[in-house]
Amino acid sequence: MIITDTHTHLYSDAFIDDRKEMVQRALDLGVERFFIPAIDSSYNKAMFELEGMFPDHVFLMMGLHPTSVKENYKEELALVESFLSERKFCAVGEIGIDLYWDQSTLGIQQEAFKFQIQLAKKHQLPIVIHCRDAFDEIFEILDEENDEQLFGIFHCFTGTLDQAEKALSYNMKLGIGGVVTFKNGKIDQFLNKIDLKHIVLETDSPYLAPKPFRGKRNESAYIVKVLEKLSELYGVPEEEIARMTTQNSKDVFKI
Repeated sequence: MIITDTHTHLYSDAFIDDRKEMVQRALDLGVERFFIPAIDSSYNKAMFELEGMFPDHVFLMMGLHPTSVKENYKEELALVESFLSERKFCAVGEIGIDLYWDQSTLGIQQEAFKFQIQLAKKHQLPIVIHCRDAFDEIFEILDEENDEQLFGIFHCFTGTLDQAEKALSYNMKLGIGGVVTFKNGKIDQFLNKIDLKHIVLETDSPYLAPKPFRGKRNESAYIVKVLEKLSELYGVPEEEIARMTTQNSKDVFKI
């Protein structure tokens, strides 16, 4: 059984003391594919080092995270553009809009999001979307950019059934992680109405650990708890959930 974690920040300082051991715990459970989102240039060195440590298992994205869209965003976007031209990445991400932390940067977040969608199209790559308190704003831009070249993953999906169906209309998969195990997460109430062909698994580690680890540091090994919950919701064996979601990730990332 091969399990795929489509979104994990394995380079995080949260793993500075036990990174290799943490990855090995996941590998021992069958988690063999780790897709690594970018944040900004300050993390690039750590990302590339991680890839060097686990070249057969780690696949890097490139992009500018919306919470890193600050005064220097044009310089950061120029670096993203340069890296995408220089070497292979699996996606442009994570990109999007985040209005939870700072609403004053909405204008430049929108600009950065559009620019990076267009970069993804240029390089025939998927996008991986970060959306927090910004579904309407995200959908507005996806409406503008919607065409046969647009595809990717709506990372850490936490919206409603209507929002899920709208996200799927843009040729997106839904990234499902620890929130599906939360008592107040709500997506467990409708997720089985979404065909499994639209679902990929993720942890977003070190964040959003699933039950029974909620509130603690998340890690990729804990994706098995997400797998167990989806097996329960869909009434499908865990092995089949793993197979289908891994195939879905292959369809998106072409790896």
